[in-house]
Amino acid sequence: MRIVLSAAVMIAVAVALVIRLNSAPSVLTVGFYGIALILSGTAIVLSRRGRTRVATGVLALGFGAVLLAEKLLSATE
Repeated sequence: MRIVLSAAVMIAVAVALVIRLNSAPSVLTVGFYGIALILSGTAIVLSRRGRTRVATGVLALGFGAVLLAEKLLSATE
C-alpha cells in the first residue's frame, strides 16, 4: 500500500516538475523537486524493507517539501 502511495507521489512530483520547468525554468525548481523525488524513492525502499512507519514519515516529508517548494518558488517570481 505504501509503495503504491509513494509511487503515486513520485509521479505527481515529476508532473509538477515538468509543468514548473515549462513555466519558469530555474535551478531552485530542479533542486526542490529533486529532493522530493529522492525522498519518495527512499520511502519506496523503506517500505520494501519493512520500515513502513519510517517510510510514511519520509513520504510525508517529501510531500511537505513539494508544498514548501511550491510556496517558495511562487514567492520568488
